Amino acid sequence: MRQCAICGKKPIVGRSIDRRGLAKKSGGVGKKITGITRRRFLPNLQKVKVKFPNGTVRRVKVCAACLQAGKVTKAASFKKIAA
Repeated sequence: MRQCAICGKKPIVGRSIDRRGLAKKSGGVGKKITGITRRRFLPNLQKVKVKFPNGTVRRVKVCAACLQAGKVTKAASFKKIAA
């Protein structure tokens, strides 16, 4: 599911408006709306390993705003180093 595990942020719906013509301030007769279609605004979700207070480590989807705000503590990653 496209939802943040911390704040619950999820996709919201909006509209995309297509217009044609030249704006009045540029000397035209004005913009006309030629079509309105529905669209979705998706949250910026990242999969991160999170360390929970009880000591467990799980991979969850967290939005970028929660990561920047420091609402999660990332688990240490142990990558193998080629010698």
